[in-house]
Amino acid sequence: MKTLVMTGKTVDDALEAALNELGANKDDVDVKVIEEGSKGFLGIGNKEAKIEVTLKNNPKVIAVSFLEGLFKTWGEDVSVCAEMKDDVLYVELKGENMGIIIGKRGETLDAIQHLTSLNVNNNSDDFVKVSVDTENYREKRNQTLAELSKKLAVRVAKTRKNLTLEPMNSYERRIIHATLQDDKYVTTYSVGQSPNRKVVIAYNKK
Repeated sequence: MKTLVMTGKTVDDALEAALNELGANKDDVDVKVIEEGSKGFLGIGNKEAKIEVTLKNNPKVIAVSFLEGLFKTWGEDVSVCAEMKDDVLYVELKGENMGIIIGKRGETLDAIQHLTSLNVNNNSDDFVKVSVDTENYREKRNQTLAELSKKLAVRVAKTRKNLTLEPMNSYERRIIHATLQDDKYVTTYSVGQSPNRKVVIAYNKK
């Protein structure tokens, strides 16, 4: 869980600053007052309030806080919206320059999803699956891979020569395998080690 120590003229001022930093609401955090703060006498000896603010173990809040901090560090103006559905945390990213966020073949988006999952599930007893998407990229990519695999399967069936595809992550490899699992002319399997693991579409000699 993320914890901040924040100071301000009052406890309320310090809490407001901490909530802005975390991108959270008051109900999303636990607050421990370290020092109440004081005005001193005639403006002399003022002492700021100091508090410790900890994000509650809320997957949605943790994900949004982490990603907003990440994009702020990158200097990218990206809005983050998260929602829990059927035990899966779906995160949608929106912004002007999402091509950089997606990266080549979705590699940057996959890395962002992986880091978000690590933060959400850190110190948590219950694993939460995290899906990070933008501009409906993942569905479009799924459709592209499915269509490509069918075309390549036809080629393999005609030429009877195996084809090895470009390196893919485990999720994309599963799409290829699932799309062609009932094809009677070809079979699929994976070779190599991550991150260079590839799918082979092989002619089925049976």
